[in-house]
This record gives sequence, structure tokens and C-alpha cells, in this order.
Amino acid sequence: MKQTSTILSVLSLIVSAVVAFLYFSGKQPAKVAGPVVTNNTPVKEFKIAYFDIDSLETNYEYFKDQLSIFKKKEESMNNELANLERSYQKKISEWQQKGASMSQSESEAVQREYAQMQQTYQGRKQTLEQNLAEQSMSSKKEIKDKIETFLKTYNKNGEFAYIFSYVPEMMFYRDTVYNITTDMIKGLNDGYKKK
Repeated sequence: MKQTSTILSVLSLIVSAVVAFLYFSGKQPAKVAGPVVTNNTPVKEFKIAYFDIDSLETNYEYFKDQLSIFKKKEESMNNELANLERSYQKKISEWQQKGASMSQSESEAVQREYAQMQQTYQGRKQTLEQNLAEQSMSSKKEIKDKIETFLKTYNKNGEFAYIFSYVPEMMFYRDTVYNITTDMIKGLNDGYKKK
């Protein structure tokens, strides 16, 4: 599901752009030796973690299962359309064999039937593609929700201010100390196995 990767990449890009804009557009804060206390509330260290979206897609069992279901539905859709097209081609071949022997009224009836066949085919194709797209969006939302739910639990102690998905085109450096991909894959798969 490259679309899920693309959507998550775009979301990461947008968040990164906003963070970069806010960082570079504001005044640079003065360096402070230790935590600053305001209204008796200590300021925590600012940490950002990340996970590798490609590894997650490759190793998250629920994602792989959803991708498999999607591919089967896509294959089923393509098979149905191919069967419909074959039946129409057979009918067209029959009409071509009759060809010149058809009367004017038979020829007009064939043209109407042919137009109806095209309309039926296009309508069915559009319905199937729409159903497939809706199922894809639903699966992507479900996966995103599961990731967000996991991350809320994973970061319940508030250790990280942000957790991004790693996008090679967006990030030029990453410290592997803050890579939580392995934890995510294990946690998400454990949660999926329980269900």
C-alpha cells in the first residue's frame, strides 16, 4: 500500500514544515544551563522520536493483512470487469457475423444494445473502483488510528514532544537513539495478535 506510505509521508512533511517554520520564524531562545522553572512548573527536555514507515509497513502484521485483503478485492474487481468485457466481445462477434444480413431495425436494436452495454460496463467499473477506493481509505484510517493509539500509550510518560515517521526525502540526519520502530512493530503486532 504505497498510498498509505505516501499519505503518512505527506503528513510528516506538513508537520516538519510547520515545526521548521515556527522554529526559524521566531526568536532564537537563549541557551539555559538547566531546566527553567516558571510558575513552579519544571520545563522538560525537548525530545523527538521517529519510526521508519517502510519497516512498519513491511513488519506490521495488520498492515500486511489489510494489504492482502485489498489486493484480493482489486483482483476480484479486475476479474469481474474482464469477464464482463469478454461477454460483451462475444456478443459483438455474434453481431459482426450477422453483419450485412441484419435488417435496419435489427441494426438499430444492436446499436442501442451496444450503447447500453458500454454504459453498464462503465457504471459497474466506476462502482467497483469507488468501493475499492473507499475500502482503501477506511483501511488507511484504521491503520493510522491504531498507530496513533499505540503512540499515545507508548508515550504516556510524555518522554517525547513529537514522534514522526521517517521520510528519507525530508530528513537528512537522524540519530538512531530516538528510533522507536522496533518498539512500535512489536507493540502493534502484540496488540493485533491479542484481537
